Amino acid sequence: MKRLLQFAVVTACLLMAALLPLRSATLERLSMDDMIGKSTGIVRGTVTASWSAFTGSVIYTHYKIQVSERFKGASSSTVEIMVPGGTVKDLHQGFSGSPLLNKGDEFVFFLWTSKAGITWITGLTQGLFTLPAGSPSEATATRPPSRELTLDAVTGRPVKDTALSMSLSELRSRVAASVAAQGGAK
Repeated sequence: MKRLLQFAVVTACLLMAALLPLRSATLERLSMDDMIGKSTGIVRGTVTASWSAFTGSVIYTHYKIQVSERFKGASSSTVEIMVPGGTVKDLHQGFSGSPLLNKGDEFVFFLWTSKAGITWITGLTQGLFTLPAGSPSEATATRPPSRELTLDAVTGRPVKDTALSMSLSELRSRVAASVAAQGGAK
């Protein structure tokens, strides 16, 4: 009888563990042209504020971005973006692939806005290029390789992500050329 009870407890624990949601991300590898095409906006900006709040049962961190330059999309001096994960009171939720942004950090953001009006970073960490503090107008924007499982869109097989680095002038040119090739929807 004791052995049957132990078996039942172990089985119940394994079943519960299998049913718990996994907090990991699988990303589709996006080329620069993919990111440009999928993004409704691409901006250079500085994080000015952040706060976390529940949306349903999920915590999201909201970031306010002061826009200093627009590469693609509607003109606006600020944009609010949401990233899955954060802390509300004593509750913390973390999501693999979600970047953590700090007040004062400057980035080039590849963004897409949903039909509900919520703005997200395209491809999570893939759509976030770091700029050095106090960067001049011709700084180099860099993005480290994603640490998340990244899949090739065609084959569905895992691929190794690589770091990207380019000058802002090269980035401006790539965005302008891609937008023009897609019919000029800037």
